[in-house]
Amino acid sequence: MSARVLVTGAYRGIGSASALAFAGTGARLALADIRAPENTAEAAREKGAIEVLDLACDVSDANAVVAMGEAVRTAFGGLDVLVHCAGIIHEAPLLATPVADFDRVIAVNLRGSFLVGKTAIGLMAGTQEAPARVIMIASDMAYCGREIFSPYVASKHGVLGLVRSWAKEFAPRILVNAICPGPIDTEMLGAANMSAEWRARELAIPLARFGKPEEVAELAVFLAGAGGRYFTGQGLGINGGSVMP
Repeated sequence: MSARVLVTGAYRGIGSASALAFAGTGARLALADIRAPENTAEAAREKGAIEVLDLACDVSDANAVVAMGEAVRTAFGGLDVLVHCAGIIHEAPLLATPVADFDRVIAVNLRGSFLVGKTAIGLMAGTQEAPARVIMIASDMAYCGREIFSPYVASKHGVLGLVRSWAKEFAPRILVNAICPGPIDTEMLGAANMSAEWRARELAIPLARFGKPEEVAELAVFLAGAGGRYFTGQGLGINGGSVMP
């Protein structure tokens, strides 16, 4: 039976790459983003996905997330895998960060993770023999902190807290893990979101390059597959050596 997979933040970046990676396994895909990711949905069909839904969902909006979950339930009857990639970043010194900007980052990255995770877990059956999987995208910054990114770092540290708590609450029928990427070559690292100085700092790591969204997607597929059966409550770094916990 084809896995039923929900990927959020599927319009671009790690979310889009994850959707296409699961499409290659013949999954049934529900793809969600703030705007319906029709671009990724079409590519996923071409990659071999059995069935694809493309859904518009603001993950910080509780009603929108519930509606997304109901669409998945109606189409698939349940869920086997969540890959939650939706998120935003914010770069500014603390004293120049309005409360509204902090609230928005927390709303999308942490509240959104709570809402989507709660909804997805509610759709999962899972057994000890065939556990469902929750995979949340956190960040290497959750471990090391980073000046002028405090709202983002706090939000991703919170995601790790959710992962560890849910891993204990739902074991052994649902395995819950985080992927903690380092610098990945997506629009989030572009000039609109990060300064040239900070892009340069991101490259000052042992592997001296940005990672690829496809590399993160490969890890998500691994965690969702047979190789990931003994992982739960973990934050897996895919970071080129940026953090070595």
